[in-house]
Amino acid sequence: MIRALWTAASGMQSQQLNIDVVANNLANSNTTGFKKSRADFQDLLYQNQKTTGAASSNSTQIAAGIQVGLGSRAVGVNKVFSTGTMTQTGGELDMAIEGDGFFQVQLPDGSTAYTRAGSFKKDSQGRIVTADGYPMLPEVVLPSNTTKVTIGSDGTVSVQQAGQSTSTTVGSIQLAGFTNPAGLSSMGRNLYQPTESSGTANAGAAGQNGLGIISQGTLEMSNVSVMEEMVSMIVSQRAYEINSKVVQAADEMLQQANNLRR
Repeated sequence: MIRALWTAASGMQSQQLNIDVVANNLANSNTTGFKKSRADFQDLLYQNQKTTGAASSNSTQIAAGIQVGLGSRAVGVNKVFSTGTMTQTGGELDMAIEGDGFFQVQLPDGSTAYTRAGSFKKDSQGRIVTADGYPMLPEVVLPSNTTKVTIGSDGTVSVQQAGQSTSTTVGSIQLAGFTNPAGLSSMGRNLYQPTESSGTANAGAAGQNGLGIISQGTLEMSNVSVMEEMVSMIVSQRAYEINSKVVQAADEMLQQANNLRR
């Protein structure tokens, strides 16, 4: 009976983690560039009470043994990097990546972070920066008298300045790709950092070496499906409930055993 208590408790812990992951997905259903997470689980060790294939006589073997599982546990929470919905905004510095790749930004400590959120701004120095003020890498500076910004699908940034009839190229936006994007470490603020699992970043021009192209005036929204997350929440809730029923049933059986000598 004690085994059933701990097995059901492990199931409740697993479902609690699953609900936590679903809650974060739903909370970010409208976050630009957000990628949903998925919790993965596996079963625990088994107690062998009768080994399959063991000899039952000189000429026969046990066809099916007895293995009793000890519950489940979480083994990982993975990011799902499927493409989110593309939304037209018309903003000159709004960008979306159609395909694989990440924008590169510089953190205050000088390190590089990566993001799929393309809602960029212009700071007081004319640099293209994130909402938190982190400049894009390689740095692109827009002249102070810029009247129009054009970003090509290959990342080329051209501006039209006041009093001029022709456009001037002021820089180029490069993207970065990873062998295993799911291995990236989430930092919050829509930023990721590489790990040994993700591999090192392979930077290059948009549209080359497997990298996607850039779409100006468009934002990639979250890839969270509210309907799917609601279904996952209901399934997890019911699984948590039935595991709690197992704890209750095991407790009642132990109570009956304790009362045998009354």
